[in-house]
Amino acid sequence: MSGPTSVSLLQRLRDSADEAAWQRFCDLYSPIIRGWLIRRGLNQNDADDVQQSVMEKLAEKLPAFEHNGNTGAFRLWLKNVVANRLTVAWREKQRLGQGAGSEQVGEMAKQLADPNSQLSQLWDQEYQQRLCERLLSLAEPDFSPQTMSAFRMVFLENRKAKEVGEELGLTANAVRIAQSRVLSRLRELGEGLLDD
Repeated sequence: MSGPTSVSLLQRLRDSADEAAWQRFCDLYSPIIRGWLIRRGLNQNDADDVQQSVMEKLAEKLPAFEHNGNTGAFRLWLKNVVANRLTVAWREKQRLGQGAGSEQVGEMAKQLADPNSQLSQLWDQEYQQRLCERLLSLAEPDFSPQTMSAFRMVFLENRKAKEVGEELGLTANAVRIAQSRVLSRLRELGEGLLDD
């Protein structure tokens, strides 16, 4: 699962009639964006509003997005869209006189737009991890619980296939096959979605 954000998925998104590509994109990125906002302290309603605003802006702007081939190009562009939508939310809260929660939204927008801020760097660090977790959750229904357990133990916990096999009542070879099958599915689902 390496390479820049899926250029092929982005190309498919240019075709507004490709509902499957847009659904795949939404399934991957909506929970990542919303979860990131909530972990940064936004309340559920504000996080929902900003996440929806981000997805609407992405639906409008993705067809024109040109991936330059550089590692992290899409991640940076997405971060800038989120920062922009936070700024829009902050201005709306100011306009409506909702000053109590608006300062947090405004400060978050400002920091996220600054590539040297701690918050911006945190976005970059969490992006890969959250996307991997999301891909794994999308792949999970395709496999038995035992196969997923074997994969997690070997791949995520870095345990030996023999040890995992003994714990799960499988041969070491069956554990390796399970790992290979899950990895293959993750590569298929994440076709180039993760940065190098």
